[in-house]
Parts: sequence; C-alpha cells; structure tokens
Amino acid sequence: MRTPSQTVGPFYAIGLCRSRDNELAPDGVELAGTLFDGRGEPVPDGMVEIWDAERRLWGRCGTEPDGDFSFRVPEETEHLEVYVFARGLLRHQWTRAYLREDADDELLSSLQPSERETLVARREAGGMRFDIRMQGDNATVFFAH
Repeated sequence: MRTPSQTVGPFYAIGLCRSRDNELAPDGVELAGTLFDGRGEPVPDGMVEIWDAERRLWGRCGTEPDGDFSFRVPEETEHLEVYVFARGLLRHQWTRAYLREDADDELLSSLQPSERETLVARREAGGMRFDIRMQGDNATVFFAH
C-alpha cells in the first residue's frame, strides 16, 4: 500500500489548463523566475500561482523543464501572493513577491534584511526576476497559511 507522500505527484501537468493563465495584465511587466529544490536543482514539474488581491487578478503557470515560469503582471502592483505546488509537498507553500524594494508593508518590514531579499523581485532588462528556492542557501521565506 502506498502512502500519500508516494502518490502525491508529479501530476500538475495533467491538471493545468492548456490556455494561458499567466497573463494577468497583457500590457504589464514580465515577472519571470526559476523554481529550485533544496539541492539547488530546477524543479521541472512544479506549478506557481499568483494572486493580486488589490486588482483581484489570478494566474497560474507550470514550470518548464528548466524550472522556469513567467507571468505578465501590472507594473504598479506592490506585491503578489505566490503559491508553490511541487513534488514532495503534501500542501502548497505560500510566500510573497514584492515588485518594489521600497514597499511599505508590515510583513516585509518584520523580516531581517537577508530574508527580505528573498521576497523582492529584481529589475532586469525587459522585466523583473523572482526566483523561488524551496530550501538551502538563500531559501525563499514561506509563511504559514
């Protein structure tokens, strides 16, 4: 008999909609990143969901074979709720992606500088970068739900 941890996945590709669910704002900025596991390896079969509570926008993107994901989001958004689904997780993980380093946010302000760095997207040519590290060095800060 298999335990839940042996049967949990990776089944995300089966449940993903085939339509593009990663464009919250067609004229917005690209937010791209890579999902890394605890060994620093890309997760090729994960899923990242984001929620812009202010504008009530939601998006979903399965990771590519190299662990990459991307969204098109409103540039004026201060932060996005981010949910990570991946193999080995019996429950999704919740974090935030801040699009502005100077965001005036109680949650962000409560963290140490090294922790805050894991939640702030970096500006790059043509968009923003937000990598998610599940464990290890520079692991992304996750919150209890």
